[in-house]
Amino acid sequence: MNLKTLGWNQFFEEEFLKYKEQGLEVGRIALEHKQMYRVFSEQGELLAEVSGKMRFQALEREDFPAVGDWVVIQSRAEEQKATIHAILPRKSKFSRKAAGLTTEEQIVATNIDTIFLVNALNSDFNLRRIERYILSAWESGANPVIILSKADLCENINQKIEEVESVAFGVPILPISAEKKVGLNLLTPFLKEGKTIALLGSSGVGKSTLTNALIGHQKQEVKEIREGDDRGRHTTTHRELIVLEQGGILIDTPGMRELQLWDADEGLSQSFSDIESLAENCKFRDCSHKMEPGCAVQNAIFEGILDLNRYNSYVKLQKELAYLQRKENQHAALVEKAKWKQLSNSQKKIKY
Repeated sequence: MNLKTLGWNQFFEEEFLKYKEQGLEVGRIALEHKQMYRVFSEQGELLAEVSGKMRFQALEREDFPAVGDWVVIQSRAEEQKATIHAILPRKSKFSRKAAGLTTEEQIVATNIDTIFLVNALNSDFNLRRIERYILSAWESGANPVIILSKADLCENINQKIEEVESVAFGVPILPISAEKKVGLNLLTPFLKEGKTIALLGSSGVGKSTLTNALIGHQKQEVKEIREGDDRGRHTTTHRELIVLEQGGILIDTPGMRELQLWDADEGLSQSFSDIESLAENCKFRDCSHKMEPGCAVQNAIFEGILDLNRYNSYVKLQKELAYLQRKENQHAALVEKAKWKQLSNSQKKIKY
């Protein structure tokens, strides 16, 4: 496989030099399943697992490869297998908090250039969810693009686009119907050789149908949405990197029932730049935007310049990030403790 077709560039080349001198090779993670990995490389498609040393040194989930990662490998081409020795630095990373009560990062995709945030134009259309996805997309280091799917089912597309524009400043908004093959040409500028696009969205928004349309054949299973609530069912069950014939690399992901934030402080400022710009005009620097006189934010809400629901969403996300930060600080302390314990045990073994 051609590495440039897979997204290889000067950034990764420079990071790989020290490993290249050791006679090691490089590949890109296309699929992960229970810590076994499908890797695309110049030796072809390989089945790989991490080395014992790498597994021993790993303390958190981010220390293991994720779909989209460039990894340093030692291949056994005759067996179509390889051992992964290291992960090259990631130029972008889309993460969310893992489901459950634990404070742990779940990496969805890495080294992505553009994120297609897919939202269906049916009764499941939700501006607050779009805000949340945009926030995480900006934080990832990739450029977000909003895909309004199932446009053939919507009678008021222009109104929906205006609603999305009110929360997605400067983000391209593209209405399409993958099933009817309408609007797919709008995606062409993003599908260039070596560029990676991640498809993200809730269950049933049409990601699998879009994937099949871009590939040109039925690769992903498509299920009908549930009757009664117009909500989607899970179709894609794993994250997978797919090289498109027309150019570009696609990472398809399972539908998310919820997107819990992970480390998105900068993304919050970028996503809600309208509110933060208003806040700069408040009379008091430490204004809480509640009862203070001269509050530019509350004044904008009163005059209808700022939507109250959008402001409430901003406050909710602020609180969520603050809570996550507190939990993350506790988690970091435990990880640091585990790290020193591991080092101490290693020294004892060497000593005796």
